[in-house]
Amino acid sequence: MADTKAKTTLIELLQGVEKFNSEVFPQNRELFAELAGQQSPNTLFIACADSRVNPSMITQTQPGDLFVLRNIGNIVPAYGEMLGGVSSAIEYAVLALGVSHIIVCGHSDCGAMKALLDDPAKLTRMPTVASWLRNAEAARAVAGALRATDAGPESVRSLAEQNVLLQIAHLRTHPAVAAALARNELILQGWFYDIASGEVVVLDETTRHTIHVDEAIARLKNTPEDAAPAT
Repeated sequence: MADTKAKTTLIELLQGVEKFNSEVFPQNRELFAELAGQQSPNTLFIACADSRVNPSMITQTQPGDLFVLRNIGNIVPAYGEMLGGVSSAIEYAVLALGVSHIIVCGHSDCGAMKALLDDPAKLTRMPTVASWLRNAEAARAVAGALRATDAGPESVRSLAEQNVLLQIAHLRTHPAVAAALARNELILQGWFYDIASGEVVVLDETTRHTIHVDEAIARLKNTPEDAAPAT
């Protein structure tokens, strides 16, 4: 028999479903009718599985706008390293859905980044997680070179940002992504989301520094239509 807390939490989830069925769905019936037979999202949003990160809330988008891929540490293994759910989702998003943007979003206080900075022995009980996090080892090396070596907030942020840039580099190794980029049909962009402040910044691949969202918008508006997409 489940304990009281577990039952209470499940009851709350079911009550949320009741509210969706009785209030939210009727208010959005037309939208869901349009979505019932097909989807045509324009963005693949790769985020950490952390419960505090809500892609739709951050981007203020509706159902059907984002094709969301979530895992521990918003990681994208290089093509051929770990073919599976992540690789197939990327391939499907680009080739079947024809997304025009891929966002990789890291965040503050990320447990995966803390684990990379902490004692590896602490992951002994989680060998699958330890294996998965090897896909971020290069980011840890860069963060270490930048003197981000403890598990404090600044070091975690630095590693999370470097990890986003690394995963974008990994994305470029996927054939579907590489082909779409060559045709100028795809934009890759890295974000960092600070949970405490709500601020989202964009990571500039060239300088490896962050820029504010308004500057990223201005850059995109000033990019010629026939030029290679800015990242």
